Amino acid sequence: MFFRPTLYRRAEFWQGLRDLAPQAPGVAAWGLMTGVAMVKSGMSVFEAVAMTMLVFAGSSQLAAIPLLVAGAPAWVILATGFCVNLRFVVFSLHLRPYLMHLPRWQRMCHGYFTADITYVLFTRHYPHPATTDAERTGQEAYLAGNYFLNWCSWIVASLLGVGLANLIPPAWGLGFAGILCLLGIQCSLASSRMRILSAVVAGGAAVIAYNLPLKLNIVVAIAVAVILCLTVEKIRPAPKVAA
Repeated sequence: MFFRPTLYRRAEFWQGLRDLAPQAPGVAAWGLMTGVAMVKSGMSVFEAVAMTMLVFAGSSQLAAIPLLVAGAPAWVILATGFCVNLRFVVFSLHLRPYLMHLPRWQRMCHGYFTADITYVLFTRHYPHPATTDAERTGQEAYLAGNYFLNWCSWIVASLLGVGLANLIPPAWGLGFAGILCLLGIQCSLASSRMRILSAVVAGGAAVIAYNLPLKLNIVVAIAVAVILCLTVEKIRPAPKVAA
């Protein structure tokens, strides 16, 4: 990986790895199911492996696969992937103070490796950015541990799913295991009334618009939740400042 070798010898690296270990089986189940889904959808082994190694975004992959099979226009596939991954814009804004001291290429690598669960664990463990070089190195080491186990769990399981796609029956319920993993992440992020409102509204809109073609209910759900929450933010009274 792109991290300095010294990071792997720090206690924070192993702490980050241990913190992600309980979620690793769920990540692996989700990755295994995604690998199976790519091959079952008609993608070649080369295409499935290339998508696994280059995209590294399970929800975006699963949203794009049926659109590719249905022959949807490229703009619909790109728009769906963009909407599904909009949350990473928020993650990036939050992580900016933690990582701005790094060179641009390292920040871009962080953007590639960041996932929902690594973001949640990191911001819980470090509520505030570091103020010294030693603290920054410790935070980088913790992130490296998170990234290492999460990436390995996903990639290995996805490639295994690609290789064993025709031998794994749907009755195993791997998709449900992956959904449970993402549901746990969502519950961890629902730490304010606004976040809960956005999740409820997006879920309701997705169900109501389920019959739209080309999975456009996902785009509709995100748009409705964003518009509603921005409206609520504007109309609700500002907090009172103590005199």
